[in-house]
Amino acid sequence: MSDIEIRDNRAAGRLEATGDGTEGEVVGHIEYFVLDAPARALVPVHTIVEPAHEGKGIAGSLARELYAIAEREGIVVAPLCPYVVKWAERHPDEAPAADPELLRAAKHWLTEHPGRF
Repeated sequence: MSDIEIRDNRAAGRLEATGDGTEGEVVGHIEYFVLDAPARALVPVHTIVEPAHEGKGIAGSLARELYAIAEREGIVVAPLCPYVVKWAERHPDEAPAADPELLRAAKHWLTEHPGRF
C-alpha cells in the first residue's frame, strides 16, 4: 500500500482513506455511526474501496484505524459491516469481540434509521 492517510470525518460518519497517488482523493472509507446506549460504541456499517484501489490493503488499514480510534476513546467497536466482522475475526488481538447486547442495540438503531445508510 502506498502513501495512504486516514482521517476520521466524524461529522459525516466516515473514516476516510486518501492518497494512493490521487492527491487527496478519498479512495476508500468506512461508514459508521456512534451508538450511545446501552454503551458508547463505534458501529461500522459499510466498507468501500474504489475499484482502482482494491487489493492494496486499504480496507484493512481502515478497520485497524477504527479499532485504534475506539481504543483511544475508551469505547468499543460493534461491527455490523461484514468486512469489519471478518477482519476482527482474523485480528482478535487488535479487535476485541463486542458484547452481543451492543450488537443487538446497534442493529435496532439501524432499523430505526432506515435512510441513514
